[in-house]
Amino acid sequence: MKKYKKTPTIFFVCFSLLLLIKPTLASVYELGDVNKRLIGTPIIHTVVKGDYFQQLAEQYNVGFLALLAANPQQDPFLLKEGTEVVIPNQMLLPFITRKGIVINLPELRLYYFSPEENKVHVFPVGIGRQGLSTPLTSTYIGEKRENPTWRPTQEMQERHFAEHGEYLAKEFPAGPNNPFGKYALRLGTSEYLIHGSNKRFGIGMRASSGCIRMYDDDIKWLFDNVPINTKVRVVNQPVKMSFENGDKQLIEIHQPLTEDESSQGKVIVTKALQKFVGPNREYWQQLLPVIENPHGLVVELAPQG
Repeated sequence: MKKYKKTPTIFFVCFSLLLLIKPTLASVYELGDVNKRLIGTPIIHTVVKGDYFQQLAEQYNVGFLALLAANPQQDPFLLKEGTEVVIPNQMLLPFITRKGIVINLPELRLYYFSPEENKVHVFPVGIGRQGLSTPLTSTYIGEKRENPTWRPTQEMQERHFAEHGEYLAKEFPAGPNNPFGKYALRLGTSEYLIHGSNKRFGIGMRASSGCIRMYDDDIKWLFDNVPINTKVRVVNQPVKMSFENGDKQLIEIHQPLTEDESSQGKVIVTKALQKFVGPNREYWQQLLPVIENPHGLVVELAPQG
């Protein structure tokens, strides 16, 4: 596991301040054999004065909730100097065909498989909140817009009136008040978009009305590099499993989605999961705490001691 610790040089402090303003671009991973699904390496960040989760999420381009899940013992706003924060930059690929864009809702990540090279670009995304879920779908990029205009739907207008006692403007032109940000990609001919945002907080969370939100730099990269008609799949895979090299048993579990804001989804022990883990009681003892409290990190099932 890599360790990153800031040094007190003027250059590095300036660089860190820039990172607070502008997130790094997507993590890019080389893809191996089709039977290998493990990518990336977890990073350990040593906390210095002034660090907090939203800043670290932007610095390492990971989701806010992913940081929370991976570091349940940490206060996201009052990090103690010298403590270590796990940056969840290692993952298993979802069980999908490696083509186009894949958005796995429970992990709040978007994967783009490059058609010209054996690489995958991974981005954190915001998705629909409870009651306004991002739909599961198999579709395509139907349209690309720069500086899009936002026109709230009637449903949005009624919801805003119920919550705030007034209606929204009929349209919001490009600018700081436009929640679409600077770029938008339409899913097929639907009302759902992959778009930027005028609010940095909310990426890597369930915070939208159903669209997929991205950091400005990330959506610009997609806008510039992903062509019209690129295949898009939105999937729901809270549990990802892999036998790496035919024998190493790896599993990654995320909090399942729920439409009830007052409760968390429970991980279902499916027949596929039972078959993967097998009858080994020691493996189940390792896994049960993760099933009860998913942390989204890759776990290797192996004999202890």
